[in-house]
Amino acid sequence: MTQSTTADWWRESVVYQIYVPSFADADGDGIGDLRGIADRLDHLADLGVDAVWLTPFYPSPWADAGYDVADPRDVDPRHGTLRDFEDLLARAHGLGLKVIIDIVPNHFSDRHPWFAEALAAGPGSDARARFVFRDGRGPDGSLPPADWQSKFGGSAWTRVPDGQWYMHIFAAEQPDLNWDHPEVAADFEKTLRFWLDLGVDGFRVDVAHGLCKDLTPPLRDTSGRDTAPLNAPPEGEDHPFWDRNEVHEIYRAWRKVIDGYEPQRIAVAEAGVSAHRLPLYTRPDELHQAFNFFYLRCPWGGPAFREVIDTSLAAARSVGALPTWVLSNHDVVRHVSRYALPPGTDYAAWLATGGRSPAPEPATGERRARAAALLTLALPGTSYLYQGEELGLPEVADLPPGALRDPMWERTGHAVKGRDGSRVPLPWTRSGPTFGFGAGGTGWLPQPAGWGERSVEAQRGRPGSFLELYRTALRLRRTRRGAASFDWLPTREGELAFRRDGLVCRVNFSPAPLPLPAGERLLLASGPLDDGALPEDTAVWLTPEAAG
Repeated sequence: MTQSTTADWWRESVVYQIYVPSFADADGDGIGDLRGIADRLDHLADLGVDAVWLTPFYPSPWADAGYDVADPRDVDPRHGTLRDFEDLLARAHGLGLKVIIDIVPNHFSDRHPWFAEALAAGPGSDARARFVFRDGRGPDGSLPPADWQSKFGGSAWTRVPDGQWYMHIFAAEQPDLNWDHPEVAADFEKTLRFWLDLGVDGFRVDVAHGLCKDLTPPLRDTSGRDTAPLNAPPEGEDHPFWDRNEVHEIYRAWRKVIDGYEPQRIAVAEAGVSAHRLPLYTRPDELHQAFNFFYLRCPWGGPAFREVIDTSLAAARSVGALPTWVLSNHDVVRHVSRYALPPGTDYAAWLATGGRSPAPEPATGERRARAAALLTLALPGTSYLYQGEELGLPEVADLPPGALRDPMWERTGHAVKGRDGSRVPLPWTRSGPTFGFGAGGTGWLPQPAGWGERSVEAQRGRPGSFLELYRTALRLRRTRRGAASFDWLPTREGELAFRRDGLVCRVNFSPAPLPLPAGERLLLASGPLDDGALPEDTAVWLTPEAAG
């Protein structure tokens, strides 16, 4: 198969997120790597996705599992070499898969040469101006310059020996860059061109809404408006460092760079902003897509999904785009587990109990996750799948404290376990010390003992498995691309139903089975039907009898 060069290939694609440390380990050191990914690309081609998105694989001290980048134009030895990346890219393109990579423009690692230079150069230097350094408050400067809080817990400011403070929205090892400095913009254009010249097909832009800050003295306090969860919009419109209008000039400049390459390349924003601000990131001269965290956070229920779908479609269409649809990623509790918990569950508190309180209902979570897959894949736009979603993997909520690696764990004084439970290495085989993840005896995070039966090997070819449901759904989805229309259908209580040209999707959210309408032929069901009726938490794809 050869790589598609179809224009606007990204508008209705299915993109599979690979969390690089946890996908496949070729060298046996317990950490996923690029050769491991290349060896497993056949699985993704067989699954039926169109593209892969790779999380950071750049040189990094790993204070935040690679999102603390020390060199954005190379490969960390724990993940391989630049030649390994080129081989992976060639292998993916040969299978018809596009490759999207993470770019992390909000911050560098504190091990980046620029930061070492800034510390050595001292206050007032041009080297220090590439970052956000400020004098402290109080008579001796011992108080942070503002009350800004880190997303990982604690203050967003750390003091250096000469008395100044530097800003870090995340961990102290991730100093924020100052995008008012021309060298920052020039360096990231160099990074874009480096990877585009190698042949990557696009970028996922980390923390796309956080690059620009209002640094007008005196710095404004936020009074607690910067403590929203990851990927959630902050309170208020005029925040000193979230979603400032200045970021859009950056993306207009990036779009000009990206548009200079053929075949077509793209960029997708990770922007935790309000629903009416999100379309600004995908205007025709800015980024191509933005992640839809409103859909990810949607509680289980027909009216809630309908409202989010309507809002998402209207917002995207207002700028000539199509929405993205996301159920899980490496920063949130996996949706199989979220759907198994009572409405309103505090997931951080649930993780703190090792996943025991409230007690999840695994069968409910799996049934809803399967229905959500068909709902999501029937919608117009691009679907992003998180690795292991096709296997129905739940959150590993009971990781022992000694195994936790997320910086949230330490920065919150062991109050918040963080995101490691969604990042446990994938199971590929029924047996073996890491269930086929790697040749070594352990992975960087421990896998549950029962994961062998959730593995790719255990599910491939097994009727009714998560894997076969996804394979069938993605095959059918490919035959119905380009469907321009989207219409809600009349529904019964507890039902959500819509039509995209010749495909009808129905989901039953009510406890009572719903008879399927006459004159519609069943294409696919997320679970067993109840004597021809649609049971609770089940979805179907249908087509008119005369249609193909």
